Amino acid sequence: MFERLGLRQPVLGSITVCIVVALYLLAALNGTFWSKGIAYLGQDKPALAMLAIALAAGFIALCVTFSVRYLTKPFLLFLLLTAGSASWFMDSYGVIIDPEMVRNAVETTSSEAGHFVDIELVAHVLLFAIVPSLLLLVVRIEHRPFWSKLWHNLAVIVPCVLILLGIGLANARVYSSLIREHRDWFATLNPIVPIGSAIRYAIGSQAERNIVAAPLGTDAKVSGTPLPQRKPRVRIVVVGETARAENFQLGGYARETNPELSKRDVRYFSNTSSCGTATAVSVPCMFSVYTRQQYTHRKGLSTQNVLDVLTNAGVKVEWWDNNTGSKAVADRVPYKELFRSEDPRFCAEGECTDDILLDGLDHWLDNVKGDSVLVLHQLGSHGPAYSKRYPERFRRFTPDCRSVDFAKCSHDEIMNAYDNSLLYTDYILATVIDRLREREAVMDTAMIYMSDHGESLGELGLFLHGAPYLIAPSQQTHIPFVLWLGDSARDEIDLSCLKTKQDAAQSHDNLFHTVLGMMHVETKVRDQSLDLYTACLKGR
Repeated sequence: MFERLGLRQPVLGSITVCIVVALYLLAALNGTFWSKGIAYLGQDKPALAMLAIALAAGFIALCVTFSVRYLTKPFLLFLLLTAGSASWFMDSYGVIIDPEMVRNAVETTSSEAGHFVDIELVAHVLLFAIVPSLLLLVVRIEHRPFWSKLWHNLAVIVPCVLILLGIGLANARVYSSLIREHRDWFATLNPIVPIGSAIRYAIGSQAERNIVAAPLGTDAKVSGTPLPQRKPRVRIVVVGETARAENFQLGGYARETNPELSKRDVRYFSNTSSCGTATAVSVPCMFSVYTRQQYTHRKGLSTQNVLDVLTNAGVKVEWWDNNTGSKAVADRVPYKELFRSEDPRFCAEGECTDDILLDGLDHWLDNVKGDSVLVLHQLGSHGPAYSKRYPERFRRFTPDCRSVDFAKCSHDEIMNAYDNSLLYTDYILATVIDRLREREAVMDTAMIYMSDHGESLGELGLFLHGAPYLIAPSQQTHIPFVLWLGDSARDEIDLSCLKTKQDAAQSHDNLFHTVLGMMHVETKVRDQSLDLYTACLKGR
């Protein structure tokens, strides 16, 4: 091609190309890492300068290690494209791409992922990933004969590794203390961390492919008065999405984000924490028998959950989903993928508002024949497209951010859109309560609501969710927890006992055991210390 155009193709040595790419990756695609480094090491400029030299040496050593004929270009292109894409999400939203964030990306729907694709993302990837990749493709890389290449590569790699180790050891006290204090810092090193996280996720997923969930709670049975000598117990469990307690009016937030729930006799647990900071972790964890400290993704897959225990006890269980799936929780119970609906009343552009969860609720309730639990999985307040989470009639707080690019919106506009989504959730929950209350004459009713995790809205420079739990801010882990009890349930509960628990520390750990308690299910796997309902039964 170059000959036809009368041009000479640029020719560069393999080591030169590797050094240029390494320095470009470190300098141009690590904005978040260096901004944190300046903030944490700003008073110690020599340590910051030495860190830059050490990392430059490390990046060069890594790239030159793969300086092999037929491998150099593919490897460097992979680094450029990965780093160019990852830098957008880290710089724009402050996210950390750990294995759980990779899991979220893999398990999301195309419509949800599409909210992140806008002109700014395209422009960023084009400028920082595609253009450098094209320049690399244009260059003809010159390789030495094998043995000569080996020695020349080692002549670069070995000194670079020694520089990296030497600076690291010489400044170990400074760097190690800062890394321990600021765990978010090196978690943003691009593309090392994103690639490492993807590899860890892939290895873990491969190991989990053939896991079969072990039986749990096979001894489960409903205690007390049998049917039909009493009304059937009907509980609706609403799994919220991305609702943070900090913006819940029931918890003291100044805005009226819960005007409807505030009119209903609900119990709000103000000090509740999540199991994770992303749906793929929190949803299976909150339904599992394991506490947050015990839970792992593998354990969640290899052990049946509370829905299975309820089924063992003879309770009818069903899951309706308007999110991205149950994360394997509902694999063994009747399941409806409402988020795949194309009903124009609720759905557009591959997503549905949460009204779709209410659409068939009357019919389901009217056909209840025995003890039943229905799980409603909301789309809730999932970002960044908060404005798409609520119908126009819930656009109360304005002006609200209508873009997925937060740089185009003020903090107040982002907050307004988010609060509107909570206002809509308030309506959904109040409607569920009203539908249950209408049937109290024929059934024993209750509703329990927990969000899966919270959301950052610019605090500490972070947006969205998914931060590693050890460094996650409270906005991502402090969640709303609402309990509504119908007349029959209230009659058997000591409400003063329940009130003492409303300000105490609660968590997703309570859901498994409390739902069993609400259904009067006895089993060895129910932990009474985590069962908020049974602990407050009258006469205990």
